[in-house]
Amino acid sequence: MIDRDRYPVDPWRLVETRYDQEGVSETLFTVANGYLGLRGNHLEGRGAHEHGTFINGLHETWPIRHAEQAYGFAEVGQTIVNAPDAKVMRVYIDDEPLSFDEAEVHEYSRVLDMRTGVLERTVVWETPSGKRVRLHDERIVSFDERHLAVLRLDVTVENADAPVTISCQLLNRQDGAGIYAGNPMGRSSKSKAGFDPRKAEKITERVLQPEEYWQDGLRSALSYRVNDSGMTVAVVADHIIETENDYSVRTLIEPDIAKNVFRVQAKAGVPVHVSKIVSYHSSRGVPARELVDRCRRSLDRAAMEGVDALFRRQAEWLSEFWDRSDVRIAGHDDLQQATRWCLFQLAQAAARADGVGVPAKGLSGSGYSGHYFWDTEIYVLPFLTYTSPQWAKNALRARVLMLPAARRRAAQLNEAGALFPWRTINGEEASAYYAAGTAQYHINADVSFALGKYVRATGDVDFLCREGADIAVETARLWATLGFWRGTNGDSTFHIHGVTGPDEYTTVVNDNLFTNVMARFNLRFAARVVREMERDAPDAYTALVERTGLDAGEPDAWERAAEAMHIPFSEGLGIHPQDAMFLEREVWDLEGTPREQRPLLLHFHPLVIYRFQVLKQADVVLALFLQGNNFTAEQKLADFDYYDPLTTGDSTLSAVVQSIMAAEVGYQDLAQEYFEQAIFVDLGDLHHNASDGVHVASAGGVWTALVSGFGGMRDHDGRLSFDPRLPQDWPELAYPLQWQGSSLQVTVTRNALRVEVRSGAPVEFSVRGAAHTAAVGEPAVVTLAGQGPVRPGRPTLRQFADARRDDGTLMSPTIPVTTSAIPVIAIED
Repeated sequence: MIDRDRYPVDPWRLVETRYDQEGVSETLFTVANGYLGLRGNHLEGRGAHEHGTFINGLHETWPIRHAEQAYGFAEVGQTIVNAPDAKVMRVYIDDEPLSFDEAEVHEYSRVLDMRTGVLERTVVWETPSGKRVRLHDERIVSFDERHLAVLRLDVTVENADAPVTISCQLLNRQDGAGIYAGNPMGRSSKSKAGFDPRKAEKITERVLQPEEYWQDGLRSALSYRVNDSGMTVAVVADHIIETENDYSVRTLIEPDIAKNVFRVQAKAGVPVHVSKIVSYHSSRGVPARELVDRCRRSLDRAAMEGVDALFRRQAEWLSEFWDRSDVRIAGHDDLQQATRWCLFQLAQAAARADGVGVPAKGLSGSGYSGHYFWDTEIYVLPFLTYTSPQWAKNALRARVLMLPAARRRAAQLNEAGALFPWRTINGEEASAYYAAGTAQYHINADVSFALGKYVRATGDVDFLCREGADIAVETARLWATLGFWRGTNGDSTFHIHGVTGPDEYTTVVNDNLFTNVMARFNLRFAARVVREMERDAPDAYTALVERTGLDAGEPDAWERAAEAMHIPFSEGLGIHPQDAMFLEREVWDLEGTPREQRPLLLHFHPLVIYRFQVLKQADVVLALFLQGNNFTAEQKLADFDYYDPLTTGDSTLSAVVQSIMAAEVGYQDLAQEYFEQAIFVDLGDLHHNASDGVHVASAGGVWTALVSGFGGMRDHDGRLSFDPRLPQDWPELAYPLQWQGSSLQVTVTRNALRVEVRSGAPVEFSVRGAAHTAAVGEPAVVTLAGQGPVRPGRPTLRQFADARRDDGTLMSPTIPVTTSAIPVIAIED
């Protein structure tokens, strides 16, 4: 799944042994901290697939022009913009530039060290005149100082004297060259199939308007205002040169470029060291001049500490991160490397987001236009909650801050409460394709689910009372008005129609199982929160009533709707239909669909896909995991057996959930297969779009697949439990957890589970139904009798061939579906 000649196995480092001018490596070697991201472009600043310097939340807006307008369609598009680029440090020897497409390179190595957070590169270059030049550069984006990045470059001409020029630049690449933006009709750009909704298009007009710019000695500053969004951004860089060679300095400042150029008369073997310390600040309303001043203060503090101190603190910060986050897989260095890379990406995407969202691509690329999705709450928040709870709270606060816009959106759709956007940067809905966008009402329940998980795992009732309860109340209100009652008073059920679940290959349906199950959780959770606040925190409850206008009868109404929620179930098949009409559709012949016609969304009109039983990603299966205490073991097995053969895996969100549930129901080999598809989705570029950025949600899902899949951890109803399902060739799996203020270390082997409390109060938990307690100095060691059921092979729809509906007609899986039923589209070379 990964080219091991180019990327050798190393448990703690991602190593690249040869240069290749393509976008995937730019993504893989991004360094970021959740606020600022520097894509893995080389210092030379030439020939990049995508030059990228991204600031979380820095975006442009534009009016969406619909071909056919309708009331309530999203009106304003949003896209992340490329901030001024500070990575450029060009090297010239005898005025010959280092250019990889022409240079004679004798040595090349690039290393991302996940223990230190340092990206370093070593190059040995022989110039046309025979001069051997050794270059070594390092780069960090500070986790400790969220507004700082540091680049260091060493240049040594080893075998001759030579003039060396190092041109350090701040460069605005948007002066007519285009910025990254989403298409007004959805996420689209050109591909071999005609378009690709995972990418972003470009706006060609200028977006960053110059504001203050200046140079003062070796310090340079640029600042801008974003055209329509009105945001502001500033970048200021300090430069330090250290060498025993003679040198001079030239400078240049213009609105879109600042240069600090060092001209060195280098002696053979005498190195030149240049450090570039960069600060970025951005705002939704602060004038650019104020941001420049903030950058200056950030750099002044850095100068007092020194560059070495910034690198040392980076390593210290990551040492603490790995202590509470590292998942260890014994005996498999390849999986260990990939796991740590995924966890490192989560830190880079979320650590210093500090109250803004976690973009789907983090800050590693322009994919999905820098938008935030429900992916964060379901796939990223669990990792944050159980390892770095403060980061989880920061991400939830981003949703709190979006509540005013969410209330407006709900009112626009004629509903009460709040409706969180399917995709956004500034809190407003940015998806123009409502069927697979706005109709995904389940995001409301996803946000509340993440809130409930955070509060259960941390015990942070204070956050819940101060802010979080508003989310619970407003999301519950939406379900109460969106749903409706059917039947007589004695036998009435609550239904939710006209929604789209996580599976975007089936849209605008009635009684989507995932939506109904999660809405039921949301309604119950909100009712419980309100009642507990009224009982235990009366002052906070009074404030909540004042903020939200809560009526005393609302919790009762929410509970009635939850208890009467319609949960689709087919007695004939013994499974939960994905929605009310799902089983009426014909089954897509996935085996007969050529590989070149995958993913389906790039090759078939949505109306074609919507007519069939075929899934982009796990939908019912995801509900089985998130709400597992509401399904029996038999139901989980039957549902998994039915839906797994229908799932294309066209979404990177799918494999992790399939791995978790495959492990739980006994398909151990299949669980491992899906896990490896998930863990290498970017490192192996398995979906052919890693060049657009890291799949952050999939990386979060990797942690969940390890801890909840093979590790068997669950927290249903606030009770910690374990039921491990270790792969046959894994001798040990170990991971830390934060649980209600206590720090745990969990170790699973073939024969035992050990829970150690490293700090905090004793922790109660269960293992396969049996209660246990662990305390500091008193670890609990539980003998495991086997690893649960083991099923050979993989599920197939054939087992449902004889199943009948209640009316006696055969189910669609018994109908032979040929490729003639599916349009086969010729692919141009």
